[in-house]
Amino acid sequence: MIYFLDTPTLIIPFIITAILAFAYHELAHALVADRLGDPTPRSYGRISLNPVVHLDRFGTILLLLVGFGWATTPVNPMRLRGNPRQSMAVVAVAGPAANLIMAFLWGLPLRLGLVEPDSTQLLSSLVMEMLQVGVWINVLLLAFNLMPIPPLDGFTILVGILPPELAYQLNQLRQYGTTILMLVIMAAFILPGNLFFDIVIGPVQRVLIPLLTGS
Repeated sequence: MIYFLDTPTLIIPFIITAILAFAYHELAHALVADRLGDPTPRSYGRISLNPVVHLDRFGTILLLLVGFGWATTPVNPMRLRGNPRQSMAVVAVAGPAANLIMAFLWGLPLRLGLVEPDSTQLLSSLVMEMLQVGVWINVLLLAFNLMPIPPLDGFTILVGILPPELAYQLNQLRQYGTTILMLVIMAAFILPGNLFFDIVIGPVQRVLIPLLTGS
């Protein structure tokens, strides 16, 4: 999934920013679910700024090994106030929104010109790389999670805004969510070059990254 990791100096910035991006994406889900009345995330200790509590062990191992991973948040739709389907859509929106906020924060020093590349200073170069990768990974997660396929946030959002009958029919796909997602991931690895990312993720990155970084 992460095709720039053949550059050794970017591995550490990627690991740090990716863990934060995954963890606080899930924290956002947990916070919104908690505010909507579901005590499940709080009972699992997920209302926390500690990124470790939000990480899935196997998903994190894969993230470190192959550059693709996941994290999870336990939410019970039936304990959310209001219409469970629509409330879950609100919970789902929170994750990508958190990634957008994090991308903005990582990009702000670049946008304001507070950090400039300096090949003669290792610290300056590392800070620059960290900020750039922080923007990149959060925009990637934003775009990827908004894809309208189960079990991604985009699918939950779509089900939440569709008319009830259509939403019910579409929601039947959720039982095949893992298979569908695996096929999408396999396509990302199998397609030549970076074709998958250029088609699916690229348009979002090409709009947001220059906007967020000023370059």
